[in-house]
Amino acid sequence: MPAIWIASARVIDPAAARDARGDLFIRDGQFVASLSAAEKKRAKKMDARGLVACPGLVDIHVHFREPGQTHKETIATGSQAAAAGGFTSVVCMPNTAPVADNAGTIQFINDAAERGAVVHVYPTGCITVGMKGTALAPIGSLKRAGVVAITDDGDCVQSNELMRRALEYAKMFDLPIMDHCQDASMTVGAVMNEGAMSTRLGLRGWPHAAEDIIVARNVILSESTGAHVHLQHITSRFSVDIIRRAKARGARVTAEATPHHLAFTDDALAGYDTNFKMNPPLRTEADRRALIAGLGDGTLDIIATDHAPHTSDEKDREFDYAPNGVLGLETALAVTLDVLVRKNKFKLATVIDLMTRKPAQLLKLPAGTLAPGAVADVCMFDPDVKWRYDAKAGFSKSANSPWHGLTLTGCVKATIVAGRIVYADGKISS
Repeated sequence: MPAIWIASARVIDPAAARDARGDLFIRDGQFVASLSAAEKKRAKKMDARGLVACPGLVDIHVHFREPGQTHKETIATGSQAAAAGGFTSVVCMPNTAPVADNAGTIQFINDAAERGAVVHVYPTGCITVGMKGTALAPIGSLKRAGVVAITDDGDCVQSNELMRRALEYAKMFDLPIMDHCQDASMTVGAVMNEGAMSTRLGLRGWPHAAEDIIVARNVILSESTGAHVHLQHITSRFSVDIIRRAKARGARVTAEATPHHLAFTDDALAGYDTNFKMNPPLRTEADRRALIAGLGDGTLDIIATDHAPHTSDEKDREFDYAPNGVLGLETALAVTLDVLVRKNKFKLATVIDLMTRKPAQLLKLPAGTLAPGAVADVCMFDPDVKWRYDAKAGFSKSANSPWHGLTLTGCVKATIVAGRIVYADGKISS
């Protein structure tokens, strides 16, 4: 593996509070403080003038659909989409077919990642057997198999008692629980946010209280057990307030927001476009503003994509019957830069922190830093260049993106994983 010399970049490393013009050096898959004169002559030199070089982006919420739903995505194609988006580490959800509720399925996922992934892929295991919410999965076995968290994402554990026991066991095994917060009794048949737009469109509404109630439940159980609960894809301003007050008391809760919930509101559904149909749904402008404020004051800890591929045939149906979910990996950086940096005056280093150091720290992943000795994962991007996103020409197997055909600003130019250039100039390296 040749040494790499990234020259004249704007280097942003939140873990070291570094934001300055400089060089990065990589040898044998790790960052080093410098290269010798002889090594520099032999190194692959990458001219990064005008580019930002930061730790590889980290996404702790993706759906790669393997095993069982490989017509939508595979670990190989999902990892290529991740690399194209500047991500070097991703955490896969367990709602595959079969679901990842046992060590054998986790081993299958790890083997598939080792064979075909171009980025680091980490598995999660289920909270409950079959994701049915009735009996706990073998959490100890899942931990030994290599999961970094447990979750029934896609479903929510409805039993408060079962969730309490899950938290007690998860704490014993030092595993976070990641929860999709949804009171199912309040969302039967619901397909979008409950409000003026759902009334206008004649679609069954999904009240924000269905999220708020479970967020409050999880806060209470976290405080009573001392376990770490991570609240996935928060959308409601009331949930943001609950989390803010819980953190002020010292509760072990963390939370995420997605680029699509930061960028859109339920007004986007006016044309019944199923590429805007997701779970949880797009909500109001007040909710969107609350998410941005929550990221600004630390109430919400990270940004995660909830990358959820579906085929065109699946999405091209009546709105009620189309599946929930949108692609996110290839557009996440550009969308987040637009919403937070350009429109809401966040510092670029703050946004990089939300997408690198903080998610890595949350799940204790070996990522999110450019420090000498660390694994050499790098995202290089031009924050100002404009490009047109064509989801059908992207690296995912699916194309269900609300940004298809739009011009975005901020483009990933190269992605380096463990010292190997896996994406550059719009192509995946073999």
